Amino acid sequence: MSEDALTYRDAGVDIDQAYRSLRGVLGEIQATYSDRVVEGVGGFGGLFHATFPGYERPVLVSSIDGVGTKTKVAAMMGSFRGIGHDIVNHCVNDILCQGARPLFFMDYFGASGLQAEAFEEVLRGVTEACRSVEVALLGGETAELPGVYHDGEMEVVGSIVGVVEFEKRLPKSNIQAGDALIGLASDGLHTNGFSLARKALFETAGMSVRDEAQELSGTLGEALLKPHRCYFHSVFPLLERNDRVRGIAHVTGGGLYDNVPRMLPAELRAVIERRAWTPPPLFRLIQEAGKVQEQEMYRTFNMGIGLVLLVERDAAPSIVRELTDSGEAAAVIGEVHPGGHDVQIV
Repeated sequence: MSEDALTYRDAGVDIDQAYRSLRGVLGEIQATYSDRVVEGVGGFGGLFHATFPGYERPVLVSSIDGVGTKTKVAAMMGSFRGIGHDIVNHCVNDILCQGARPLFFMDYFGASGLQAEAFEEVLRGVTEACRSVEVALLGGETAELPGVYHDGEMEVVGSIVGVVEFEKRLPKSNIQAGDALIGLASDGLHTNGFSLARKALFETAGMSVRDEAQELSGTLGEALLKPHRCYFHSVFPLLERNDRVRGIAHVTGGGLYDNVPRMLPAELRAVIERRAWTPPPLFRLIQEAGKVQEQEMYRTFNMGIGLVLLVERDAAPSIVRELTDSGEAAAVIGEVHPGGHDVQIV
């Protein structure tokens, strides 16, 4: 080969490094497999047995989402494993809103150039989160795109497929005025609102991820990087035992205002009492640093509520007790009223 002949590596894409990094975590990926995986990583597509014992009318439920600019905070901190938990837990929670049990997961990791340590740590986080909910990491894509991503940038995306019995899918058709809304606490920002949080904290207020605040019990970076909470272990058993849960909303981008109506009929609205819970100190810190209006805070962030269950009114106290016993911080935060398919926070 001529000394001045260009290679793919010269153009910014190191295929050998990508293969080496993948081999480094292959055992952990294969540890997520069950006997339902026919073929996983390595083929052009993952293969999964489509048999569903115990289901009379199984319905597949799918979702896809990304971690967003939380990856920038992870890069500032040099801490990437939590990002893997973030994307799996986010996707698991999304299909839980339809009442689904997750089956398999696929990931996408994109960057300007592959940083082996970051890539492997993200995948380790993904495999840990997958194992915790018995989900197979069936495949994925690693993309080095110099010129598309800026140097040092990365993007993490995941897709998931689950299954639900047709008659048990959510939301149910019997949602009515008077039903109660139960809020489950978040573990911080989860994976949404980081563009506003970064601008308020780092650009406007000039803070650093290494700054410590007494109310945060650690550094600002540690508070921002708390992984997205997975609600599957506490909520799914509740769905199997209890037919009085009528809807679930995962509070992601758009906050309570945009996500709660996704489980409501057109003629109903959710009335939520902000006094029913106290948002964690991180949200107040962001609001004060950026002089962010209250309405904008509730429209951008989860404000400490990661999941909302819509339940039959009389069942609310017992469901709150069950959730509390399973380790969740849960409380009734509002109820359903006649109205225009929206949310009022009072």
